[in-house]
Amino acid sequence: MAAYIFRRMFLMIPTLFGIILLNFMIVQVAPGGPVEQMIAKLQGMNTSATQRFSGSGQDAGAATQLMQQQLNSSSGASRYRGAQGLDPEFIKSLEKQFGFDKPIGERFVMMLKNYLMFDFGESYFQNRKVIDLVLDKMPVSVSLGLWTTLLVYFISIPLGIKKAVKDGTKFDIWTSGMVIVGHSIPGFLFAIFLIVLFAGGKYLDIFPLRGLVSDNWHDMDWPHRIVDYFWHITLPVAAMVISGFAGLTILTKNSFLEEINKQYVLTARAKGLTSSRILYGHVFRNAMLIVIAGFPAALMGIFLTGSVLIETIFSLDGLGLLGFESALNRDYPVMFGTLYVFTLLGFLIKLISDLTMTWVDPRIDFSSQGER
Repeated sequence: MAAYIFRRMFLMIPTLFGIILLNFMIVQVAPGGPVEQMIAKLQGMNTSATQRFSGSGQDAGAATQLMQQQLNSSSGASRYRGAQGLDPEFIKSLEKQFGFDKPIGERFVMMLKNYLMFDFGESYFQNRKVIDLVLDKMPVSVSLGLWTTLLVYFISIPLGIKKAVKDGTKFDIWTSGMVIVGHSIPGFLFAIFLIVLFAGGKYLDIFPLRGLVSDNWHDMDWPHRIVDYFWHITLPVAAMVISGFAGLTILTKNSFLEEINKQYVLTARAKGLTSSRILYGHVFRNAMLIVIAGFPAALMGIFLTGSVLIETIFSLDGLGLLGFESALNRDYPVMFGTLYVFTLLGFLIKLISDLTMTWVDPRIDFSSQGER
């Protein structure tokens, strides 16, 4: 097993390299980069990525005024859309500010060297180091992802097993209605419903609408801090759980139902084994394999796709929202920094998932696969 873990960690290196290289090349040809964002601001267009300019210590208003003085100072062709009439030297200063004055290969190699040391550079438009931004937003995403995943699995697996055992009964029918409703309602729509019902939207005003904790959280004692924390995450987590438990419940039910109908279960019953012994001594470890195999995709889906809308609706400043806004604003250091973190996290979760499969079913031996 130790050899398998080492081999998997070694294979992460070329995979991570390929992911970064592919995304780096896509970004190089994508329109609307940071230089074009600044030019668009200069031309009076509505853009959100103009909070800082050229590291000179001037504020955004002074920077825009300085940029405006460059208009009509020179004419000529430029590879940037909307750059006609701007001094070429001024364009070069923008390229130098954002690191585009170096060849593409040199930029990529420099980025890889820095990423090995977890140095993601500095945000183009937030005047902060990317690692500081990631660490600042991490608690929100970890809180949402961790509690949502735990609740989804703690609800879906027992419910799916019960539905498989009670297949065709009234319990299976009415719980299937719950699953269908949960699968049909998007998480963000359920979040809005919770706000209207419990967060002062129209009826009750029980839960807060903003932040992971209260402003005076640091002044509280630990029992009140814990209560305040769960008070804030109740609605966001509930909204994410309702859209996540349905699929896993059906997967668990179908997996157990398939195993229950196999020949070895009939043989075990013929030998006089109890239903509980058959279910948890034989069926469980076989049926759970497909559920565990889907754990990495489910968790990363909760961290990425699920959290962006929920973070926006509940004003939670997490990694999902940070990555989405950086993509819109072409804040490349933040984009690649969050991509790097999420990719490493995905690799780690996948490795843990494989190790969990061997723990559930010791007959699985990943270490022998490379010897065949």
